[in-house]
Amino acid sequence: MKLGLYLLSLLLFTACAVERPAAMRHDISQVLATQTAAWNRGDAAGFMQGYWNSDSLVFIGKRGLTYGWQPTLDNYRRSYPNAAAMGKLTFSNLHITPLGARAAHVAGRWHLARPAAGDLDGHFLLVFRRIDGRWVIVADHSS
Repeated sequence: MKLGLYLLSLLLFTACAVERPAAMRHDISQVLATQTAAWNRGDAAGFMQGYWNSDSLVFIGKRGLTYGWQPTLDNYRRSYPNAAAMGKLTFSNLHITPLGARAAHVAGRWHLARPAAGDLDGHFLLVFRRIDGRWVIVADHSS
């Protein structure tokens, strides 16, 4: 009897602790939507709220590796110094793949519409982790 109660308790605890894939995909999609809105109003710091605020954040782009939240923000500000340079961001072809209860990766395409400076686009692979109750990007490989 005690073993059965223990197993039932363990099963219930596990079920509550693991986020369902649909909920995970929704939550991660919301992070990306919030980032898009921040970018499109010219708010690079707001865009960065979707990233892990840690020196262990890694960003891989055409200029190589960048480690840390602040250096990544500094690179964005250097590359996109104002709202016109930032343009309007869209993400498409999103494929959100759970890697467990607390991790996922997202592959997709990004596009910046910039009438004055010329459009930019490419692909990305993001690694998300659930840290302190929030889904955040811990690694970004954009090209």
